[in-house]
Amino acid sequence: MIAVVTILSAFPLGYFLRSRLAAHTAYAIAYLWAFVFQTLYLLLDMLDGAKNPAFEAGTFPASYGLVAVAIFAVGFGLVQLGHWLRARRQVSSRSSRTGTSATATAGNTAASANVAG
Repeated sequence: MIAVVTILSAFPLGYFLRSRLAAHTAYAIAYLWAFVFQTLYLLLDMLDGAKNPAFEAGTFPASYGLVAVAIFAVGFGLVQLGHWLRARRQVSSRSSRTGTSATATAGNTAASANVAG
C-alpha cells in the first residue's frame, strides 16, 4: 500500500505543486497515512491468528522498517524529480515563446534570422 501511494502521488505532487516544501509535506502526509493504515492492518492480522501473518509474534520486524524507509526515500526522490522536470520544462517553454533557442549564440537567434533573411 505504501508503494502504491508513493508511485501514484510523489511524482505528480512534485510536478504540480510549485513549492518544494508543500510538495514534500503533502507526500509525507499521504505516505504516513498509508503507513499507519498498512501497519495496523498487518498487526491486526498477526494478532487475529491468521495462518500466514506478515509478522511473527515476539520478533521485531526490522526488515519491514527498512523497506518502509527505503520506499519513503524513493518517494522524496520522485518528488524532487517531478519538481526538477517542471522547472526544466518551464525554461524550455520560455525560450520557445520568445523565439530564441536555449543554446543560441549572441546575434544568431531565430528572431534575428527572420529579420535578416
